[in-house]
Amino acid sequence: MKQPIVNRIIPHAVNWQKLARIAMNGLLVILWLYLYHPIFPYLGTIFGHQEFRTNQILLLGALILIGLQVRRGDLHPRPDLLPHWYPPALALTLGASILFLLSERFLDVNTLSASLFGLASYGMLGLWLRPSYWLQGFPAALLLIGALPFGEHMQTFIGYPVRIATASIVRDGLSVLGVHSMGIDTILVFENGISKVDLPCSGVKSLWTGGLFLLAATWIERRRINLHWLASALIFVILLLVANLLRVAVLVGVGQAAQLPLVAEMLHIPMGVLGFAGACVAVVGLLRWPDRKSPMLEKHSETVASESPPPQLPRPAWLPVLLAGLILGMALLYVQRPSPVLAKSIPAFEFPTELNAASWPLPEEVLSWLNQDAPVLAERWRFTWRGEPGSILLVASDDWRANHHPERCFQAYGLTIQSQSTYLAAPDFPVNLLSLKDGQAIKGYGEDDQLTALYWLQSRDQVTDDYATRIWSELSVEHTPWVLVTILFDETVDPHSNNTLELIAGLRQAVQRSLGGKVSP
Repeated sequence: MKQPIVNRIIPHAVNWQKLARIAMNGLLVILWLYLYHPIFPYLGTIFGHQEFRTNQILLLGALILIGLQVRRGDLHPRPDLLPHWYPPALALTLGASILFLLSERFLDVNTLSASLFGLASYGMLGLWLRPSYWLQGFPAALLLIGALPFGEHMQTFIGYPVRIATASIVRDGLSVLGVHSMGIDTILVFENGISKVDLPCSGVKSLWTGGLFLLAATWIERRRINLHWLASALIFVILLLVANLLRVAVLVGVGQAAQLPLVAEMLHIPMGVLGFAGACVAVVGLLRWPDRKSPMLEKHSETVASESPPPQLPRPAWLPVLLAGLILGMALLYVQRPSPVLAKSIPAFEFPTELNAASWPLPEEVLSWLNQDAPVLAERWRFTWRGEPGSILLVASDDWRANHHPERCFQAYGLTIQSQSTYLAAPDFPVNLLSLKDGQAIKGYGEDDQLTALYWLQSRDQVTDDYATRIWSELSVEHTPWVLVTILFDETVDPHSNNTLELIAGLRQAVQRSLGGKVSP
C-alpha cells in the first residue's frame, strides 16, 4: 500500500527548511571569515614558523583539553539550528568586532587584533551554545587565546609603564634606606645586565604566564568567574607584582649598592621562580577556600550534567538576517591604518669625515624582507674609524614593526650572541651592547673571532635602547620616523673608550640632523 501523498511531501519540506537553516549559518560563517580575513596571514605566519613551536604545543594542548571537556559535557553541535537570542554573547561579538575595526584603523597592532578576533569568535559561538556551557567554557576560550604567542608581544607593549613604575618604587625604597645616589636611569641600566629592569624583569612576563595558570586552574577547578574570582585574580596580580618588585629591589641592592654582581646573578632566577610559584600556590588556595564544598556550585554542576535541558532561548527569524547585515556592514567599514611614508623623505645622512664611510648596498632579498611589514629606508656602509673597521646599518621607518631586533639578523648570519647588556653612553643616551662570536669566518673574519656590536633607536626628540618606548610612541597623534642605528665592529672594541664614545656620539648627531632635530653642541 502506497503512502499518502502528504506523508511523502512533508519530509521533503522539513528537509528543505533544515537545509535553509544550514545555508544561513554557512553564510554567517563566510561573512565572519571575510570580516576578519586581514588577520589570517599573521596567524598563518605564527603557526608556520618554528620559532613559535612552544606556543604551538601549548595551543595543541589547550585544544585537546577543550575537546575532552566538550566530549564529557555531551555537547553536540547543531548546524541546522539558527542562532538564539542571548544578549551577553551578542554584546561580546559586536563589542570585540568594533574594537577590532578601531584597532586596525588607528593602531594596526596584530597582537591586539588577533586577541579581539578570538574573543569575538567565542561570542559568536555563544549564539548557538547553551548559556550554561558558554559561561562554563569562557576560561577555556581565554586559555586558548592566551596560548597563542601574544604574550611575548604584549609584554613589550605594556611592559614600559610597569618597568618605569618598578624602577621608581625601587628608587624611592632605596632612598628611604639611605641610598640616595640611585636614579631611575641607574636602576634601568646595569653594565653587567643582571638587574636590568627590562622586559623579562618588568613583571609583565610573569603576569601573562600567571594569567594562563589562573585560567587553567579556574577551568580545571570548575570555578565560575564572579566577584570572588575577580578578587582572587586581583590579589594574584598584586602578589606577582610584589614578588617581582622585591626581586628587582634585592638585585639592585646586592648587585649595585653592595657591589656584589656575582651574588645578584646567582639570585636572579631562583628569586623569580620562588616568587612566581608562591603566588600560584596562593591563588589556588584562594580559588578553593570559599567554595570548597559549595552546595550551590555542586548543584549547578549536577544540573548541567544530569538534569533536563533548560527552556530554549528564542530563535527569532530576523536575528540571523540582522547578524548578516551587521557583519557585512562592519566588513565594508573596515579601513586599515594608512601605510607610513614619512621615512622615505628623510634627507641623506651626513657622517663625520673621519668616519671614512663607503656605501655597501644591501641585497635585494634583504631589502624585500625589511619592507615586509612597512616601508623603510635602509642603508648600509663600511667604515674605518681611527683604525677600527666595521659596518653601519640605518633602518628608518614610521612603523615600529619595521624596526627589527638586530639580534635576529646577527644570528641569521651565523653570529652567536655571547652577552648583551645596556650602558649609558651619555646621561640621555642608552645603548645596547652585544658581544658576538663568529664561528663561520663570515666576510673574511677569522675563525671564532670575537666582535662587538652596538645599537639604539632614535627619533627627532628621543633616543632609547628599549623597543617598548618605540611602541608607545605610536600612540602619538603626530607620527614621526624613527631610525634603528646598528654598528658592527670587525673585532672586539672597548665601548667605554673615547674613540667608541665619540663615534656613536657623531652618528647620533648625524641621524639627528637628518631627522630635523636639535643637535647638541
